[in-house]
Amino acid sequence: MTTHANDTTYSESQYGDVARQNRLLRPFFGIPVFYKVLIANSFIIFVGATGGTWLASQLNSIKYAPIYLIVFVAFGWLVSVALNFVVLQIAFRPLVDLTKVMNRVQGGERSVRAPLTGVDPEADQLAGTLNMMLEAIDDANKMRATQIINAQEQERKRIARELHDETSQVLTSLLISLAVLEETTTTPEGRERIAETRALAHQTLRAIRNLSIDLRPSALDDLGLLPALRWYVKEYQQKSSIQVDFQAIGFKDRLSPEMETALYRVVQESLTNIAKHAQAHHVTIHLREAADAVYATITDDGQGFDIEELQKTTDRERGLGLVGMQERALLLNGTLTINSRLNGGTTVHVAIPLHTPHSQLAE
Repeated sequence: MTTHANDTTYSESQYGDVARQNRLLRPFFGIPVFYKVLIANSFIIFVGATGGTWLASQLNSIKYAPIYLIVFVAFGWLVSVALNFVVLQIAFRPLVDLTKVMNRVQGGERSVRAPLTGVDPEADQLAGTLNMMLEAIDDANKMRATQIINAQEQERKRIARELHDETSQVLTSLLISLAVLEETTTTPEGRERIAETRALAHQTLRAIRNLSIDLRPSALDDLGLLPALRWYVKEYQQKSSIQVDFQAIGFKDRLSPEMETALYRVVQESLTNIAKHAQAHHVTIHLREAADAVYATITDDGQGFDIEELQKTTDRERGLGLVGMQERALLLNGTLTINSRLNGGTTVHVAIPLHTPHSQLAE
């Protein structure tokens, strides 16, 4: 399953191909629809009138003229209907193509675009206008998604800071007070209860620190992507008992904040999914900065899953984590690919270009 940014698909148009290949019909395709229908119907009327006049002159000398007249009228009517059908189908083919595109867009294919015939100015104007509207909708959706992710990161940062600066400090003060109280308590029962309370406070403090780091590690803002990931991987191995090999190649300077946040969240969500669902024993994380992009690969040896079944599910059924990974890659004009097979492990590939305008996700 692959998610691409700017993966625009232009619907195929046989209309434009026929018009370009047929030199005799090219002038006809290039005029407005109204005149196409007018010329074609005028031609049909002319042929019908000429043929009818000739037929009337011939029937005067033919026996059983009324029968032949009925036959020729019926035949002429069928030919007229057939010619009108062909003419109208050709004239309105661009509108049919536009309708197909709109139906595909309504069906959820946001990347599809209307084809340009190159020979029909009116059809191309309609197609161009529709494509501009679709691009505007995509830009608006991307901006809205960027604002949502930005708000989430800001809220994560605020809550993490409050947990670290306030709640953790209160618990630390409580631990100090309990230690002093334990030293001044003489009864064994009292000292035992104080020790139990201290242990509970220590446990709560560790849980709050872990929660603060999961929300927004300070190392990501202060030190950058690689130190934050190394620290997270170390903590992850201790909590999950899953062996993780972390490699980073080609990094010289820090990446932009939005790229660091996106890559950190993709790795974090991948490791979370592995711990919850994969039943894996070993994970490999490989990050590489090239001249054009940053590439990340997360591979596990878990039980895997059926990609085709996953593609049939809705975004809600897939879970917010996977949808969030895809959105972060898309908003940075990147790609996210998931390869998996039952009992064969799973691999997540992410590629984010370095030199394209990104959305400010982390500012």
